[in-house]
Amino acid sequence: MDDVIDRLCPAIMKLPGATDRDYGQEYCGLIYSRGDGIYRVSHPSPLGRWQLRREATKKSCFPVRKVIDPEARSLSILADYHSHPWHPSPLSEPDRRAANQLWLIKIQFDSACHIQKLLPHLDDVDRPGEVYSRRGKQWVLIGLIKPADKPFGFITPVGRED
Repeated sequence: MDDVIDRLCPAIMKLPGATDRDYGQEYCGLIYSRGDGIYRVSHPSPLGRWQLRREATKKSCFPVRKVIDPEARSLSILADYHSHPWHPSPLSEPDRRAANQLWLIKIQFDSACHIQKLLPHLDDVDRPGEVYSRRGKQWVLIGLIKPADKPFGFITPVGRED
């Protein structure tokens, strides 16, 4: 799946408004498998309203909830992804909240293709959520969301993010 994620951001950043900061547009989609070991992405959708806000960090994109793939006999959705039209832009608090986790993994990237991954572990109340940053071809753990903090998405940093 990492190869798909690495190619995803550069492709999304070519779409209209994807890097236009305050005037920009977020794009959302899903990463899924047909059960054949190959990961695919749904068509990126700008399903949020276009909006200019004083704070560039207040864009929105409604998460996609299903994939229509006529060639799929079975379909397994593993992750959702969305972009932010500015840099730097780490995972926002709403992006980290338990109520906003629909799949096993959440991927978010900004206009400089700084990619972050959240593993919310909502099915295990005792296990903390994990936040990673993509560095080269590696995922580096940068934070934990303690079980008591999952509803709020509060991150406890681990190590240091450069």
